[in-house]
Amino acid sequence: MTDADPGDFRIGDVLSVSCPFTPARVERGMTLDSVSVRWPWWEIDTSHAFQRWNGMVALGVDSGGHAARAVEAELFRTDPPPERLRAGDVCRVGVPPTVVHVTAVDHHDPPLETVWLPHPHLTVTVLRRGLSSCEFPDERDLDGAGYTLHPGDGIPFTFELLMRPYASLRPGDEVADAAGRAWRFDGPWDWSAFDGEPPGTGPEWPLRLLTRAGTPCSVQEAAAVSAGTATGSHQETVRDWMSLTDASPTP
Repeated sequence: MTDADPGDFRIGDVLSVSCPFTPARVERGMTLDSVSVRWPWWEIDTSHAFQRWNGMVALGVDSGGHAARAVEAELFRTDPPPERLRAGDVCRVGVPPTVVHVTAVDHHDPPLETVWLPHPHLTVTVLRRGLSSCEFPDERDLDGAGYTLHPGDGIPFTFELLMRPYASLRPGDEVADAAGRAWRFDGPWDWSAFDGEPPGTGPEWPLRLLTRAGTPCSVQEAAAVSAGTATGSHQETVRDWMSLTDASPTP
């Protein structure tokens, strides 16, 4: 998974994301909660009649105040660090290899209206290792569930897929488990049992695919789900995911 193929992201994916450190000019030195740099990757969209981006992006700085939690989610870093930067300095901005997990994926057709170019076709919301989306219910500097990226918008991100729980399933799939219970899958941690009973510890592997997109599944689709759940368990998948992310799985 790289920036050349930005469309294949799913909720629950565990990724390593990075961006080469690139020279940038400091426009405003460190304040209580940010340092502002001239963004090296986007262009100003001059077609807006009432809005005009100034070409600057403010990167969060951990000053111990309200922005500290937002800085925990921030991916971009400066070299040298913000406290050594003054207006007019030249620094480097980038993302060191960082483990994140995906909390939301939004496709935009037509592209998202922004004051910069290129306009994004995709928004992927992520959280760094050690953070759970339930920790950020209404953060001012975050998008509710984490930090937003726009793969394919000119920033040269590289993404490495470390884990995709339930890779053989699609949201809306209906399956039968080894214990005879029928389930609807709406995401790795979002299971609904048709018997109305509490989900308990989740479906018992292996799983048998019943329907996909509301229609009977093909032999190939059923075989992929059976093979993907032939060994291991739902509980083991959760444990492996939590080990990689150091976070709590949330629907």
